[in-house]
Amino acid sequence: MEEELIWETHGLLPLERQLHEASGWNQVERMKDLIEKRVNIRARNHVGRVALHWAAGAGHEQAVRLLLEHGAAVDDMDSFGMNALLLSAWFGHLQIVQILVSAGAKVHCENKDGLTLLHCAAQKGHMPVLAFIMEDLEDVALDRVDKLGRTAFHRAAEHGQLDALDFLVGSGCDHSVKDKEGNTALHLAASQGHVAVLRRLVDIGLDLEEQNTEGLIALHAAAQGIHTDCVKLLLSAGSNVNVLTQKKLSCLHFAALGGSVDVCRALIKAGGCTNVADKQGTAPIHLAVRHNFPGLVQLFIDAHSDLDAMDIRRQTPLHLAAEHAWQDVAEMLLIAGVDLSLRDKQGKTALAVAARSNHISLVDMIIKADRFYRWEKGHQRLF
Repeated sequence: MEEELIWETHGLLPLERQLHEASGWNQVERMKDLIEKRVNIRARNHVGRVALHWAAGAGHEQAVRLLLEHGAAVDDMDSFGMNALLLSAWFGHLQIVQILVSAGAKVHCENKDGLTLLHCAAQKGHMPVLAFIMEDLEDVALDRVDKLGRTAFHRAAEHGQLDALDFLVGSGCDHSVKDKEGNTALHLAASQGHVAVLRRLVDIGLDLEEQNTEGLIALHAAAQGIHTDCVKLLLSAGSNVNVLTQKKLSCLHFAALGGSVDVCRALIKAGGCTNVADKQGTAPIHLAVRHNFPGLVQLFIDAHSDLDAMDIRRQTPLHLAAEHAWQDVAEMLLIAGVDLSLRDKQGKTALAVAARSNHISLVDMIIKADRFYRWEKGHQRLF
């Protein structure tokens, strides 16, 4: 929203442009001169913004009063559905909010995303504005949802506004409400890595195992966002590390996709199963190999992952390393002792895959490993 207040003067006549700029800089005397020249106070730029929007968003009390005195419409909206009252709440200008309310602004307005005054103040953490809305305005719907189905409580959690969150809790908001995607405030705080807010939500007693429409719990969201501290916090609070989503993805799958050794280590230490496959037959180690995360591959090897697990194409981790020419990863897998005889859906071994792609050094490495395996097996029989 801040970027929307960058100067935009397209579609204005010269004097109108000057009024917009003077309003944004609180140049009251210049504004008076322009008003005497009968400039159109309600002139809109190409995104529907009027002079009052600039003055209110910048928190200029004198400019706001002058514009209102000369016929500015208090509830004019721009093309985003933002009016002066919503802008002043968004930027935390309490005095402007109070002036506009006294001037008859509609306090139950919302922008095109469904954000109300309460949403704006909560998302930005403007406590004086939040207190004024709750304590001085009438019939404020505490749990009103925006177009995403999110309340002010959701917005505060998603944007890490702990004081706003506490204020809303103290005001009696609904902690358990879900948005249109089934997310609770716990999901949103975890996905954005807001540890302090997440800790408060855990203390409040939000359900750690609540799943959204895709089957994700907050721990999945934290792992997906590679927020190690949030993952550790949720695990210590008792979150189930092996819950699967609708697509049978575990938290380890999300951590592997993000390449985070720290998150994967925390999940494995908490009992995360490294061999669980999703609906495509993909285990976390497949993802680590596919995206060339050697540190993760070694971690899964040390955690006794199934090194010969096959995905929906019957590809093992070594097939993937051969396909993408990940030499360091292939070496790790070969040292760990994979089965070189396994074939994918096309009937190809990892050696054949490497040869097909003309990865000469990988071909040589796999051949040498095969010879070593045979030599080692022969010597075991001798003894």
